[in-house]
Amino acid sequence: MLRELHISNLAIIEKVDIEFGRGLNVFTGQTGAGKSLILGALELLLGLRGGGEDAAMFVRPGSSEARVSGVFEVARAATAEALGQILDQEIAPAEPILMTRRVLASGRSSVSVNGNAVTAAMLRQAGELLVDIHGQHDQQFLLKNANQLQILDAFADALELREQFAAVFSELRHSRQRLADLKASCQTRDDQLDLYRFQMEEIDAAAPEAGEYARTKSRYSVLKNLARLKEQSLAVLGGLAEGDEALLDNLGRLSAAVKDLVRLDESLGALAAQLEQGEDILRDAARELERYQDKLDVDEGQFEKIQQRLDELNAIIHKYARASAAGDDPLEAVLEYRRAIGEKAAALEADSQSLEGLEEEIAKLQRRLGQIGPELSRRRKDAARRLKTLVEAQFAELEMPEATFDVEIVTRKADDAGVDATGLDAVDFLVRTNPGQERLALRKIASGGELSRIMLALKTILADKDQITVLVFDEIDANIGDRLGATIGRKMRALARGAAGRKSAANSHAHQIICITHLSQIAACADHHLQIRKDVAGSGDGRQTSASVCVLEGDARVQELAEMMAGKNPTPATLTHARQLLAANSKT
Repeated sequence: MLRELHISNLAIIEKVDIEFGRGLNVFTGQTGAGKSLILGALELLLGLRGGGEDAAMFVRPGSSEARVSGVFEVARAATAEALGQILDQEIAPAEPILMTRRVLASGRSSVSVNGNAVTAAMLRQAGELLVDIHGQHDQQFLLKNANQLQILDAFADALELREQFAAVFSELRHSRQRLADLKASCQTRDDQLDLYRFQMEEIDAAAPEAGEYARTKSRYSVLKNLARLKEQSLAVLGGLAEGDEALLDNLGRLSAAVKDLVRLDESLGALAAQLEQGEDILRDAARELERYQDKLDVDEGQFEKIQQRLDELNAIIHKYARASAAGDDPLEAVLEYRRAIGEKAAALEADSQSLEGLEEEIAKLQRRLGQIGPELSRRRKDAARRLKTLVEAQFAELEMPEATFDVEIVTRKADDAGVDATGLDAVDFLVRTNPGQERLALRKIASGGELSRIMLALKTILADKDQITVLVFDEIDANIGDRLGATIGRKMRALARGAAGRKSAANSHAHQIICITHLSQIAACADHHLQIRKDVAGSGDGRQTSASVCVLEGDARVQELAEMMAGKNPTPATLTHARQLLAANSKT
């Protein structure tokens, strides 16, 4: 509901603070007093009027900016969640929502919700969930075909079936796109798969092992320098253990001499031990060289084999090692690449196998859609017939006995281009207001008064299906008499109080209705009666016009109703009639 509306510096309104109540809120006042400005302020706040020159026209002369703020409250958790998604902030049910719009004299404007800046587009989307204004045709919720279809499905209790259709439709569309992508990339996929298979076979044929490259390269270096290794190692061995000048023989003699000295001087014992230890080390080195010499006696063909293996490893490293993954061992990069293309090849092979599976899945989904779609259409057509009867009964009560209402349903084939997730049907609400006229879509009804009454009839029937609980009627009393005015007033009050006709905050079917009217019969039905007054202050060229809003109760309300019936200075009889009108409506 709309709890408060604060307006400042908007046209003739300098400052107005309005508190709204539950049920039917009625605005009355003399022509030109500014009743339309209240509606204009609300449209400005909800983003139904844009910025620029159009909005700048509303800024009060002499003011730098106009400001409109509204405090809303939503009871339904689903509506609060939807608002939160639109406004990109958390909206809790039953918590106040402060919306503010500022319009500068230059035409620039800014919008905030709960202190957070939002865009004009976000504001319009949020406004469509909060308030349904009947006065500007292109802004009304029920004039949009998509919303009409949503209302019809709710009336038909077909929302769950519609969700099933949407789920299958979405899955079918995804599967078709997947199949199209697979077919479109079939040749590319086969070429890529052939390449992966060739690369895997080449790497597998080489059968590389982690760490093998370093070992092979080291062995190749040894075999390549075999002659020099033999020559040099043999020379070292000769110097250690062979010939007259062999190091081991000389060291042995020196060690024996030191041992003789130790017998004479024991302090040389450490030296003797060092020489003996050095002799042992050199003997071990000589034996190691002898073993190394034996290892150098290799088959002449071994070098060729090692060279071939190194060439093979270098080839796959050059082709498949990625520098970023190589690390210290290039073969690790090769093996990682082999694992990666193995996974990709498996995925491509799965894609090839899934073509047939996808075609079977698509056929299954089409059969399912062929079951849900016609059943959804059947429910809609049944509901359309029931809705026609109920709406035309409402038309009769609203003194439109010749008016007819129809729900035009065009059912398409499941594979038609226009079919979407809502089902096979395109829906349009059609009305013929007078005999001999053609049926027109709601959005083409020329008369604002007729359109408002049609909307009241629809809202009355669809009250428990309607997600928007704040309704604004501006022209509903256009070109009607007192008797119809009384009927409209009672219908609006019943709609505002819910199906049971009692004003209750707990009634989930209740609406808050805001109505601007010139008829006392409608005003007398109000739960809250507000009067808009226009005052002129000052003199000469300095005169200023300002509007104000006050709540009418008791004698003040009686006086207003009497003046609405008979003009200023009503007679005692008119005042008595006004009291009787209020008393009669207070009993219903």
